[in-house]
Amino acid sequence: MSVQFLPAFLGVPLAAAVLGAGASPPAVPAAAIRPVSHASVLVHLDLAAGQMPENVVLDPDGGVDVTFAGARQVARIAADGTTRVLATLPAPRDPAAVTPLLGFPLATGLVRDGDRFYVLYATGAARETGVWTFVEGQPPRKLADLPADGLPNGMVMDRETGTLYVTDSARGAVHTVATRGRDRGEVSVFSDSEALAPAGFLGVNGAKIRGRHLYVSNLDKGTVLRAPLGGPDAGVFETFADGLQGIDDFAFTGSGDAFLAALVTENEVVLADGSGRRRTVLTERDGLSNPTSVAIRGTSVYVPSAAYTTKADPNLLVARLSR
Repeated sequence: MSVQFLPAFLGVPLAAAVLGAGASPPAVPAAAIRPVSHASVLVHLDLAAGQMPENVVLDPDGGVDVTFAGARQVARIAADGTTRVLATLPAPRDPAAVTPLLGFPLATGLVRDGDRFYVLYATGAARETGVWTFVEGQPPRKLADLPADGLPNGMVMDRETGTLYVTDSARGAVHTVATRGRDRGEVSVFSDSEALAPAGFLGVNGAKIRGRHLYVSNLDKGTVLRAPLGGPDAGVFETFADGLQGIDDFAFTGSGDAFLAALVTENEVVLADGSGRRRTVLTERDGLSNPTSVAIRGTSVYVPSAAYTTKADPNLLVARLSR
């Protein structure tokens, strides 16, 4: 974490303690330093068309790629706000199928590996529920089956092995899906720890990999959990951060253990870390409307809002991160 970032996040007294008793903190008062600023809505989306952005990944051309949950689509939002659909997942064939907890078929987690995309799809039917994959310009096809009574939600790739880690918010589990070699498409349970389980609605949700550990959020319990990817404790989760009511997905800032978390039920984005510190940095006054995830490129922060319960103004917000 940089010296400039410390006063904004931790407060001047603690910053001075970290810097040393004889060091003086920067002259700018802590209250005047905003770790996330210059927020604006890049594009307003169409709720009636199902354009509820659920997950976001960076696009090499300077924009972002998102899943539109209600439209069953993956779309690209360019730096100027122009939106273009890259793929549409097939409509459920079984009209009687009901997606667990949410009740409608939806596209959720998204991973980009070069020019290949992996996207999660939940319909309540075995035919469609699972991991789908496509290359831009080609139709999506199913890579792996996931439990039809589950809600696959968050997804991240281990770039060293090509393994996808998929959270299931209904079953309270994390699955692995192989994308390379003879095991391609094979699904295994990485963990079904009680810490991942829901406590009334949605359990394990967002997912990130950092330092050979898998970090996941639990929406109902307001926690971020951490487990090693390998070794004897692989899949054994411990609490990394708590007190994050309604946390959906999150992204590490690159400054120590600090991360930005989208609190979907609270209409907030908070800056937090593993020591219990937290600070609200974006709210509905900035344009949030059920924020679902966070992506960071340099000093740019991208936050999609899906308007699940607000029923107003799904959008993509862009802000500046101070480092």
